[in-house]
Amino acid sequence: MDQNRDGFIDKEDLRDTFAALGRINVKNEELEAMVKEAPGPINFTVFLTMFGEKLKGTDPEETILHAFKVFDTEGKGFVKADFIKEKLMTQADRFSEEEVKQMFAAFPPDVCGNLDYRNLCYVITHGEEKD
Repeated sequence: MDQNRDGFIDKEDLRDTFAALGRINVKNEELEAMVKEAPGPINFTVFLTMFGEKLKGTDPEETILHAFKVFDTEGKGFVKADFIKEKLMTQADRFSEEEVKQMFAAFPPDVCGNLDYRNLCYVITHGEEKD
């Protein structure tokens, strides 16, 4: 979504994203309303929180968990952070190095380099961390 790769999502990034999805004539007011929903500049962490808030009440958590479980063949509830980083940066809609850093800042791997994907999925779908 960060089309200009400056680390933040702004109106022009949203406009470019809509255009990539085939929606060309998005009104400025609509874009401004979207940006105003954020408490401040929209970086990756803010985006994840907002995304999670939008998903509340739906049930995509199982779908997201299933996607991670494909890589967790032993069913431990975590995957190696380096492995996820490599996949995020080389597959489909590729993450930049900065986006991966932002994700790991919000969801840091443990001392062994493991990413607790269950907690990550919970935050994405519920908007707040489990205790």
